Amino acid sequence: MSPPSAVRVVSRRVVKPPPRPRERIPLTSWDASFLSMNYIQKGLLFARPPIATADLLDHLHGSLADALASYYPVAGRLATESHRGDERGDATGCSVSIDCGGQGAEILHAVADGVAVAEVVPPGDVPRVVQSFFPLEGAVSYDGHELPLFVLQVTELADGVFLGFACNHALADGTAFWNFLNAWAEIARARLAPPEARGALTSRPPLLERWSPDGGEAAPAVLPCADPSALIERLPEPAPPMRERMLHFSPDSVSGLKERARQELLAAGDAAGASAVTRFQALASFMWRCFARTWRLAPDEETVFRAAIDNRGRLRPPVPGEYFGNCISSVTTGPVRASELLARGHGWAAAAIGRAVAAHTDPEIRARAAAEPTVYTRRWFRRNDVFIGSSPRFDMYGCDFGWGKALAVRSGRANKVEGKASLFPGRDGGIDVEVVMTPENMAALEQDEELRAAVSPPSRNA
Repeated sequence: MSPPSAVRVVSRRVVKPPPRPRERIPLTSWDASFLSMNYIQKGLLFARPPIATADLLDHLHGSLADALASYYPVAGRLATESHRGDERGDATGCSVSIDCGGQGAEILHAVADGVAVAEVVPPGDVPRVVQSFFPLEGAVSYDGHELPLFVLQVTELADGVFLGFACNHALADGTAFWNFLNAWAEIARARLAPPEARGALTSRPPLLERWSPDGGEAAPAVLPCADPSALIERLPEPAPPMRERMLHFSPDSVSGLKERARQELLAAGDAAGASAVTRFQALASFMWRCFARTWRLAPDEETVFRAAIDNRGRLRPPVPGEYFGNCISSVTTGPVRASELLARGHGWAAAAIGRAVAAHTDPEIRARAAAEPTVYTRRWFRRNDVFIGSSPRFDMYGCDFGWGKALAVRSGRANKVEGKASLFPGRDGGIDVEVVMTPENMAALEQDEELRAAVSPPSRNA
């Protein structure tokens, strides 16, 4: 395996949207909460495209410029405004907006000398070289005051190409991020299709107007400081060593976990809980219990399950799916003793997660959105807690830029901590779970008998 230093950037280009009037879009409390979080880093592995590299870069440049005509905030920068409210005119708070001035997104061209597709997706751990396929390593969303809000790194491999995307998390959540990528990909496909085969684009334009909990015009979230830099927390370097694995759960395996949870709840007399179990609850509760066993928690130690949750369909009226920004919160179970989590079984854990999801209703969402903004830092990820992000509902494999679907989806080092798992759609209709742990904990997880029985071989079919 080639070391990470084998990846070298050879060119950089700025991509700007068509000229338009300058405007500012205020960050809501949902957006501002991610100012201290890393950029979203997600990437797609492809076989070698049937066009020359120079033509490929021009193709991605031209189609991105077209996509930015509608998604113009992606080419902007962040800007801070002070709020002065005391008698002396001192700053009592500040707000952050997206300055849509057409400053530009970026495309980097990199080369990974001697690295083959098979080396990127080997059995076992995700190779460390994959982290070098992503731009803006270590950047947090606050850095979007100076850095681009979106960067693509096109990394040439010996027999393929990796598209590594970095997107400012204060700009977009996962739904908005993948909507943008799929809209861009549709434009790219159309540009390569023969004129007679080009139909009307089906991607809906983004909804850029910000949502407000009171139903009126969205006001910027006011942070309780004169400068948001005071709220930013960065990880010390070098980062502690971690291992990453992609665990594949086939459709049959996920269905089996769901049925097991249902049967346990029925046996316990909880027919309502059994009927409400979802694939997410079944898999998430399974991973929660696997992590608790791996960590060898003492019986009285407490653990909490958290997950990112999309608010769009839970608000009344619902927020349209094309809303471009952050429209997510987190759901949390109550603290549970490790002995209780393991003794009461898979079904009980699935029902506990189900109750947390069911409690996330319109009034709850609005009340939390109207409260003083909270800027998340790494201290929000607490010891013994499990957090699940991303979603198998995201159309990751739909991002065909004109030469076929991706072979695999991978992510960078951004926002990875012990206890976090991310869900991805499997190519066979199952679910891939990305797990990050310290080397010693990953070694223990690999020996977990329940996990070994549920995990399936990776799907290689298209």
